[in-house]
Amino acid sequence: MAEDYILNDHNKEEFPPAHTAEHLLNQVMIRLFGCERSYNAHIERKKSKMSFHLSSKPSRQQEREIEREMQRLIDEDLSVTFEFVTRDEIPEDVKLDRLPDDASETLRLVRIGDYDVCPCIGKHVRSTGQIGRFEMLGTNWDEHEHSFRVRFKIIAP
Repeated sequence: MAEDYILNDHNKEEFPPAHTAEHLLNQVMIRLFGCERSYNAHIERKKSKMSFHLSSKPSRQQEREIEREMQRLIDEDLSVTFEFVTRDEIPEDVKLDRLPDDASETLRLVRIGDYDVCPCIGKHVRSTGQIGRFEMLGTNWDEHEHSFRVRFKIIAP
């Protein structure tokens, strides 16, 4: 089976609910703020943080919208599926600029419903309903860098 192949070395042991939430939060931020995926992420079982370059500091209302949208997507119980493709079969909206230089010709795309797709070799839950509850712990804004950091935790179902 294709899932038995090791495409690239992977030195992390993810907590699948938080790692899947990372994918969702990336897409939530893209859709709400028109930004790129996180440029810095530290995803752990107890608490996680992700940083995004934004044009301006989000309002408190926008921060609450991030949390609401994350929980809506989790509650929607979107399926998480995998697809193996070669580099020349990558969909237009999938960027490969963050892959390591030695990434294989065959890549695994992770799809969360019709909401997000990106190359990833990590561990994920089978559907977003298995993530649990997304709780935003706080945010930080760096005006000089135009960097917005989201700190969050996942509370298991």
